[in-house]
Amino acid sequence: MREANREDGIEIDLQELFLVLLQKFWLIVLCGLAVGGITFLLSAFVLTPQYESTTKVYILNKSESSTLTYSDTQLATQLTKDYEELITCRYVLEKAIVQCGLEDTYEELCDRISVENTSDTRIIGITVKDPDAETARYIADSVRDIASEHIRTVMNIEAVNVVDEANLATEPSEPSVLLWTLAGVLSGIGGSALLLTGMYMMDDTIKSSEDIEKYLGLGTLALIPVMTGEVKNEEQASV
Repeated sequence: MREANREDGIEIDLQELFLVLLQKFWLIVLCGLAVGGITFLLSAFVLTPQYESTTKVYILNKSESSTLTYSDTQLATQLTKDYEELITCRYVLEKAIVQCGLEDTYEELCDRISVENTSDTRIIGITVKDPDAETARYIADSVRDIASEHIRTVMNIEAVNVVDEANLATEPSEPSVLLWTLAGVLSGIGGSALLLTGMYMMDDTIKSSEDIEKYLGLGTLALIPVMTGEVKNEEQASV
């Protein structure tokens, strides 16, 4: 019995639990290595690598006069959320699908595109993921050009300038083999330790005279020794 039900809750011997986990430390480590090996194989050989390409635009709202005022700058900053929504709207992405010859639906392409506004700036970054690095760059440039025209039309913006052309990625952005392997090792260690803890808490068998005194509050009158097979064989041989 490894837990005692009391009126105020459940009492667990943490020291005994620690000893149980320590005795099974080799098993915990083995489970961690096994799960880590599986996640390594998945991330290195099974999952499709994804490449990222990012392009950036600078959006500026100009007044009718050629002079840029402070209010123009503040307004452009406040409208960046609107620009982010316009970039991933159905009109822009469906037009990009046709232009790039993609088989994606609007929802699928939207899941592969992220739009980020650099804090306190009017610069918006458009990032596209794709299994092919060249395709990711082509899609990013296409979305940028279509979105720039759409923003100028809808918001009556005069200037949407390109800050950075889409880059050609040389290394996949995901999956990270190191992170996947590390997560697998930690998951294996944590899962096995949790399983052993659950088995320990559910084990209510009496294993020694100390358990009888500890959990039942009873004293033992006598102990009957259990002879091993070798001892039995020796006694039979002597007879």
